[in-house]
Amino acid sequence: MATVVITNARILTLAGSPGPRRGADLSELGIIENGYLRMEGPRITGLGEGNPPDSESEGEGHVLDAGGSVLMPAFVDCHTHTCWAGQRFDEFEMSLAGASYLDILRTGGGIMSTVQAVREAGEEELVVGMLRRMAAMAALGTGTMEIKSGYGLTTADELKMLRAIHAVSQLVPQTVIGTFLGAHAVDSSNPRFVEQTITETLPAVVQEFPEIVCDAYCEQGAWSLEDTQRLFEAARDLGCPLRVHADQFNSLGMTRLAVEMGAVSVDHLEATNSQDLVQLAGSSTFGVMLPCSGFHLQDAYAPARRFVDEGGALAIATNYNPGSAPTPSMPFTIALACRRLRLTPAEAITAATWNPAVLLGLQDSVGSLEVGKRADLQLLDCSDERELAYEFATAGPLVVLFGGELVHSRAVESEEAVDEE
Repeated sequence: MATVVITNARILTLAGSPGPRRGADLSELGIIENGYLRMEGPRITGLGEGNPPDSESEGEGHVLDAGGSVLMPAFVDCHTHTCWAGQRFDEFEMSLAGASYLDILRTGGGIMSTVQAVREAGEEELVVGMLRRMAAMAALGTGTMEIKSGYGLTTADELKMLRAIHAVSQLVPQTVIGTFLGAHAVDSSNPRFVEQTITETLPAVVQEFPEIVCDAYCEQGAWSLEDTQRLFEAARDLGCPLRVHADQFNSLGMTRLAVEMGAVSVDHLEATNSQDLVQLAGSSTFGVMLPCSGFHLQDAYAPARRFVDEGGALAIATNYNPGSAPTPSMPFTIALACRRLRLTPAEAITAATWNPAVLLGLQDSVGSLEVGKRADLQLLDCSDERELAYEFATAGPLVVLFGGELVHSRAVESEEAVDEE
């Protein structure tokens, strides 16, 4: 089992309290000013100030001198739609000419155009597409991701997507969590679509993927508040945790209902009113904010500053998808979160690592650098973590390891140091 020690690093451990970080705690990065990290196989086995003790450094296989660069956990991207087929370049040009996202959705484009492509694709094609996108995510430091279905909208095609997501999870070094989003849009060609999703597709999915998270897109032109509630009641009865896309363009009351139903998260929140935002902040439900959607669509952003100041449990994510957020980049998400959501760099880093790990129930494995946890980490090309937020559209981290395995390096000497026997 290979042993690697990284020395002379500014380490952001993100270690701290076990639950989601709120308020002032969101800025606590657990910094070791100059320290070392030791990993053996997939796990972290040592961590501390200064140089490793003699007992831990004797006979080490590989030693990497970080040269004072920042070492931090790999990102946890808790909201993605990375499983898709086809492209939406024509719709992008329509949007540049003035068409809104909801206009495109109402004319049968948007989500439904990707649905058609996914229905025509085989499972293997979906797997190949995901592998390509996930390689880009890995090179930018993302070690854990949630991937939603939702471009199938039939029982067979939703299951095809979820099987492809599961297949990918067995092929990559990242941690992959699948989510059922059969309520991503309403298929107007099927007058029984809502009823079939609730009574046929949902039970079939749960039979094959017990306790899978059930998500929905509650918005004008998509799922109504009433139908989303019916779906969620059925999903809860089948043992599914709940997440929901809400308040992206219109506030329909879904945020309040999600809190009342004990949902894990409400995602988007660009159009949330003050009363609902305060209620969400005071609950155990996460707010997941997706600034890349605002950047790509209508330049509208969720009120993260108010949410954090009210004590909300915040996570940020790419929302990687072919229509509203075509980006694999968590570093760019952090840069936008500081500029448009008014987060500090430290708050954005926590919202991209520790808090989403808690949201996904993976905090015992990822989201922080602590002895016993997976060695999912990245070495940045800077000695001050604020540069991660200050710069944008950069080349990404110098070195990325998932489970102690080198998956990306653009520092030739560092790569050779890790690879040498």
